[in-house]
Amino acid sequence: MKLYFLRHGIADWPDWDPARDHERPLTKDGVKKMKEQARAVADLDLKIDVVLSSPYTRAYQTADIVAGKLGLEVKTEPRLAPGFNRDKLAEIVASFGEDQALLLVGHEPALSMIIAELIGGGRVQMKKGALARVDVSRELQGELVWLLQPKVLTR
Repeated sequence: MKLYFLRHGIADWPDWDPARDHERPLTKDGVKKMKEQARAVADLDLKIDVVLSSPYTRAYQTADIVAGKLGLEVKTEPRLAPGFNRDKLAEIVASFGEDQALLLVGHEPALSMIIAELIGGGRVQMKKGALARVDVSRELQGELVWLLQPKVLTR
């Protein structure tokens, strides 16, 4: 199975309130950059079957921008919210076929930690807007095929 991990784009609030973190949207610059990155993702012709997003606003906005360029719909996946872990990933993967390619849009530090776990260790850094591909078995043993930081995806 091909898993694509995408960290949400740039998000901020001048008067950030941790109790409302789930509502924090992408900034204007975050939307602009994510649109550029979405064009690059579409140009890669990744053959993604399903786009799953954390329900947090910034992740869903990111997923929606990319899915729009890919001609796909976004499905909200609550398990991708902060706190996402290997067990939650196993639950998600179990509901799809081995031949499917999933785009999972979420948050740090979970994405980097899960990628590192899947590939047997190491340090992975997913900057805002970064995209990684990990090919995994049903047992969730994986190989990092590539990791593209946002600067690579913007034109």
